[in-house]
Amino acid sequence: MCDTLARLFLKTVSSYAKSDFMLYKQNGTYQTVSTFEFEKKVIHLALALNQLGLAKGEKLILLAENRPEWVITDLAAICNGALTVPVYTSLTASQVAYMIEDSDASIVVVSNEEQRLKVQSLGDRLKNIRHFITMEDKPVDGYLNLTSLLAAGQKAEAETPLKFRELVDRISPDDEASLVYTSGTSGIPKGVILTHRNFVSNVRTCVSIFDISDRDTVLSFLPLSHVLERMVMFAYLYAGATIGFAENLETVAQNLLEIKPQIMVSVPRVFEKIYAGVMDTILGSSGLTRKIFFWAQKTGKRYASYELARKPLPTGLKLKRQLAHHLVFGKIIEKTGGGVRFFISGGAPLAKDIAEFFYAIGLTIYEGYGLTETSPVLTVNCSGSLKLGTVGKPIPGVEIKIAADGEILARGPNVMKGYYKREQETQEALAGGWFHTGDIGYLDEDGFLVITDRKKDLIVTSGGKNVAPQVIENLLSTCPYVNTVVVIGDRRRFISALVVPDFDQLEGLARSREIQFTSRQELVNNPEIVSSVMAEIRRATANLASYEKIKKIVLLDHDFEIEKEEITPTLKVKRTEVESRYHELIESLYREEPSGSCSDSSPGGSK
Repeated sequence: MCDTLARLFLKTVSSYAKSDFMLYKQNGTYQTVSTFEFEKKVIHLALALNQLGLAKGEKLILLAENRPEWVITDLAAICNGALTVPVYTSLTASQVAYMIEDSDASIVVVSNEEQRLKVQSLGDRLKNIRHFITMEDKPVDGYLNLTSLLAAGQKAEAETPLKFRELVDRISPDDEASLVYTSGTSGIPKGVILTHRNFVSNVRTCVSIFDISDRDTVLSFLPLSHVLERMVMFAYLYAGATIGFAENLETVAQNLLEIKPQIMVSVPRVFEKIYAGVMDTILGSSGLTRKIFFWAQKTGKRYASYELARKPLPTGLKLKRQLAHHLVFGKIIEKTGGGVRFFISGGAPLAKDIAEFFYAIGLTIYEGYGLTETSPVLTVNCSGSLKLGTVGKPIPGVEIKIAADGEILARGPNVMKGYYKREQETQEALAGGWFHTGDIGYLDEDGFLVITDRKKDLIVTSGGKNVAPQVIENLLSTCPYVNTVVVIGDRRRFISALVVPDFDQLEGLARSREIQFTSRQELVNNPEIVSSVMAEIRRATANLASYEKIKKIVLLDHDFEIEKEEITPTLKVKRTEVESRYHELIESLYREEPSGSCSDSSPGGSK
């Protein structure tokens, strides 16, 4: 029975014999890993780790980019009964140190010199680490080499052929499988304890919902440190899909053409960039091209409205939709590889306009919702149960209810065991037998969940009005000059915002208007530029209540940085940190003007 991740691995390698089980880029071309190679490497590394003394319940830090070795190392640790602690490669040395120390890990595995140097810079801080392992080919003092460990494991298998199966058989569904740290948007990251049952319940349900199979090829590019991509990776393994690894986030567009996947899981930002790229191309085209595109888009949206409402399609509309596909949509779809069955979006809210755009052209994005603490999926849209602008219905086995204050509560086999070494916080999070998500939302008349905001992020203006900043920020994701927005206004007279511009767009705007600038700071301080961005913001938020509308903005001359702890590795803004760091700039927005009136814009700034 496939009730643990270790048995999931055994089921996979015994059921799906493939020469191209995994694909990875090396020297400019994609190389393959067969199911047999994958199986042997997991077994050999598991046995080698066992020889190093990695015991059941111990923690192994995994600091690496997406690659076959990531998955091999993860499963090798898990099959030992140990807990993998995945760490984002984008974190600073001090952030990595916190997770190593807080988790009480005994082994650290790094992928390359860059990640190794982070660990080495910590010096004597890591006194509890017994072994350091690198995936590098070259010998490194103080580090074991992955290649040599695989050789040692191969020898161990020959000497004790039943040992690996013994390790797998001693693992039970309620054993701990991983310690995953939350992104820490509202405080210090907490280690979330997830069991084999937590992951497997989510894996089996999601594979069934989305009909993932060994016929599918998928593209993996979200960091495997992200609990969504990690669970999805287990799902791909369980279903026997061929797994292609993107080189990095910057090469996803090219890798889509090379891998030609049927499925890809992403965060909204990637879809926003694709949308922005399409619109840039169209707006820079001839008048006839623009006219054809907007006709096709209108046709696609009308066609989609019939489909989503499950109404009979008029014959004339079918013919128009076919023409729109031939003239416009097919060309866009080709840039995703041409074979996509669907995309899945999670990790942050997806703007309804973006979802509608993709659906209209024939690329369906199924948006879902969940948290690290829920392994992660709680609700999701899927074929036959899709409502754009929502995060779907609860998946089988999961219950959702809304508390009196609007907080979303969840219960199911995927809910965490607790927070590591944080008993009080565990009790609070699981009070009454329900996991308290910290998110605000509601179930609509058809049972679809709608997220409105984070409980702790709600803004209450000095006039007593409740404002959900996430809703406003989500609306602004489609603005051509906007990259990131942080809405401000708690206990203040009106709503304002810090805006990180899309500098490519902004510089293009300046050139088109013959505005001279020698630096980004000069660019964001230009009144005409600020006014143009403000005009786009007003357009996007036209339907908001007056007290929700942004009255003033500051354009920043730089993006938020992980190193400064302004954003998390999953690109979520740390509001408290940002508001503290940019305090003076924010205060300048609320100083009374000589006229006593509030302007619609404000000069930019740097920090």
